[in-house]
Amino acid sequence: MSRYRVAVQVVPRRGLLDPQGKAVADALHTLGFGGVAAVHVGRHLVLDVDAADEATARRLTREMCERLLANPVTEDFEIAEVASS
Repeated sequence: MSRYRVAVQVVPRRGLLDPQGKAVADALHTLGFGGVAAVHVGRHLVLDVDAADEATARRLTREMCERLLANPVTEDFEIAEVASS
């Protein structure tokens, strides 16, 4: 059994209202960053997962996201990185 550090990004689904993202985008425009088209505010999670191999660590993390870490109705998730720790 090995330990893997897994980075996950959870963001609101495109097309859904993101009040935090809108507020940040408006503030950036006010500060002179007019080239920002949209902002999506989400969560960055880092998990230390014990698993037999990298594929298993990815599978377990995907299951965690689907069952708890991301709301399947309003959020998308991406497993950004899996590294042996």
